[in-house]
Amino acid sequence: MITPILTTLAFVLHPDGERVLMCHRIGREDDQQLGKYNGLGGKVERDEDVVACIRRELLEEAGIVATRMRLRGTVSWPGFGTDGSDHFGLVFVVDAFEGTPPERNEEGPLTWERIDSLDQLPMWEGDRYFMPLVFDDSVPQFHGVLPYVDARPTGWSVSVIGLDHDRHNLPR
Repeated sequence: MITPILTTLAFVLHPDGERVLMCHRIGREDDQQLGKYNGLGGKVERDEDVVACIRRELLEEAGIVATRMRLRGTVSWPGFGTDGSDHFGLVFVVDAFEGTPPERNEEGPLTWERIDSLDQLPMWEGDRYFMPLVFDDSVPQFHGVLPYVDARPTGWSVSVIGLDHDRHNLPR
């Protein structure tokens, strides 16, 4: 049995539908994600649900209020933490929001990146496994496991539900 740290991760779509808001994590030298691009989000607090968490995180990190979002899936990251702790994330796409993101937050610049070019950005190696599923509208919902050892993924398994027939262990 795992007792993971519960997190949220959101990918905010630009109104043009071709770009997504990313944070280039270069703001803090002690950041485990230093130098990487990532969506927005964070840890769920004790007395909040995951939707309240992602709304809070988006307001804190980008000054925006999500008005329409959808759960795309989940990812379990056993061993992801620097101390070997397990993390479990709920991954959202934000389709509509109010407000204008600033040029940067305390973690680094916020930029609108083309969805079809995300694979060219420096990011967690493991993100490359699940990110295509986030933006693939033919995938109703995915649930993956991405074990880490020494800050590197050691495998990937995923189940996709909501199709005419459920699929398991999709290749990368």
